[in-house]
Amino acid sequence: MRDGRQTRSNVTVFCEPHFMEIDQLSSQEAIRYKRQIVIPAFGEEGQRQLKRASIFIAGLGGLGAVSAYYLAAAGVGRLKIMDKDHVELENLNRQILHSTSGIGLLKADSAQKRLAELNPEIKVETHAVKINGNIAEVSAGADLIIDCLDNIEARYILNDYSLKTLTPIVHGGINGYAGQISFISPPETVCLRCIFPEPFKTDGPIPVIGASAGIIGSMQAMEAVKYLTGSGDLLKNKLLIIDGFTWEIADLNLEKNPECKACRQG
Repeated sequence: MRDGRQTRSNVTVFCEPHFMEIDQLSSQEAIRYKRQIVIPAFGEEGQRQLKRASIFIAGLGGLGAVSAYYLAAAGVGRLKIMDKDHVELENLNRQILHSTSGIGLLKADSAQKRLAELNPEIKVETHAVKINGNIAEVSAGADLIIDCLDNIEARYILNDYSLKTLTPIVHGGINGYAGQISFISPPETVCLRCIFPEPFKTDGPIPVIGASAGIIGSMQAMEAVKYLTGSGDLLKNKLLIIDGFTWEIADLNLEKNPECKACRQG
């Protein structure tokens, strides 16, 4: 222990529940997921597709906490979660995976405990590291990336990896009462650098109403479920912006930037 905080080596930790054959649903799973299995466009095959899937969630703050919680509840077979920070009191207005009793714990460990309690039928893999050149290692095997980061430089790392491996990203961002979401799917859609061509920094902490994180994080989980089950329309080449203060909603059409530093051809 140091300064009242838990420390450990930054290595991968696995929560390994008992698994039946991956393409079969147990009787417990059939009951747990009954309300989504009865959706006509979803069905048992949709649930099996979720069980086979692996998602990498970058960041366990307001967005990541909500996305991870709903994806675990939905029955995504493997969640790979990453955050290097510890739980702090100021996190708790929006980061619902963490609690007052968990202050000082690594967010990755705090999240893993809550997710395992919520759904012991899934695997949770944790990485208490900063995202950098390790992206290929920590996200290996993921079918989809959920971008829940709070700085553009780290998002560029996700973007470069997405372009290299053709792994889609569900991008989300929040500020105050507002938030935004888009589905990035190279090479079909714009990339994150097309949307944010130059790095930028904000002065001081980003203001956030907890419910804003709840709205956008839930929508990110929804996009992930739709993508993994092949149902519904995705926010490809669109940036959906929701202002919870006025309830104005903007649905912006996006186009590839021919001068994009990341995805331009040639």
